[in-house]
Amino acid sequence: MSRSVTRLRYLLGEAADNIKTNRTTTVLAVATTTFTMLGMGVFLLLYLNAQEALGSLKEEIKVVVYLRDSAPSREIAQLRSDLSRDPAVAAVEFVSREQALAAFRTQFPSEERLLNGLGDNPFPASLVVKVGPAYRSSEQVGTLVQKLKALAEVDEVLYSQDWIDNLAVAVRYLRVLGMGIGVVLAASMVTILANTIKLTLYARREEIEILKLIGATTGFIKMPFVLEGALLGGAGAACSLLLLRALFGLAEGKLALKGTFWGVGRGLAFLPDRVTVAFLLLGVMLGCLGSLVSLIQFRDARS
Repeated sequence: MSRSVTRLRYLLGEAADNIKTNRTTTVLAVATTTFTMLGMGVFLLLYLNAQEALGSLKEEIKVVVYLRDSAPSREIAQLRSDLSRDPAVAAVEFVSREQALAAFRTQFPSEERLLNGLGDNPFPASLVVKVGPAYRSSEQVGTLVQKLKALAEVDEVLYSQDWIDNLAVAVRYLRVLGMGIGVVLAASMVTILANTIKLTLYARREEIEILKLIGATTGFIKMPFVLEGALLGGAGAACSLLLLRALFGLAEGKLALKGTFWGVGRGLAFLPDRVTVAFLLLGVMLGCLGSLVSLIQFRDARS
């Protein structure tokens, strides 16, 4: 066990020495990696919050059923009862004409003048139908709407599925765009780190030859450079997360993003812990990949 610890300590020490050898290049590499990972983090943050907003909207899919003024109270009560037993319906709320008028006056007090000349109460009674979790697809909501429109007591049916579907399409486009940009940024990061490690390899090529002569294995020789790439990638990812958190906090204060986000969803949230850990591991993995690329290029150049 102590031998393994000693070996690991030696390898980490060599990786640290490699970083010290080219301090200026290392600082530039970490800075560039930080801003590269920051770009990935921004798109990831936007995507996760858009996905969360979409999920929140789907939980609130409601169908508003406007009733005919001539519909008897008894038939309306029966319709409400029938809908309550429908498996596609999670809840039904009856909104009387008086409640609709009061809600309009509360929400739009400055627009009450619009009611002048329209009679005492131009609003119809309605049923607000909340769709069940298992019936929120476009096809299932459409089927429910068509069934409601066919009822004699119903005058009009409105629901928000169309714009929710449009938001879902926008989220898919955002995911594709984010993946495309992420791939480009990841490739840039690997290239930057590969060039940084390559400088270290050329600076220590004589030591590498000596290690080969005394019988050091290829893995033993390469491992410090792989660890160097992992440290640089991890440092860049950590710095980008700190910068992203600072920018997020600034946006929260300036744009008042707490609570619901412009009336949509539950409000913006920072990256969850599991995503943060995965982001750090991604930086480490890209750093290792950059090291491996530089080792392959160094070997080919020496051949």
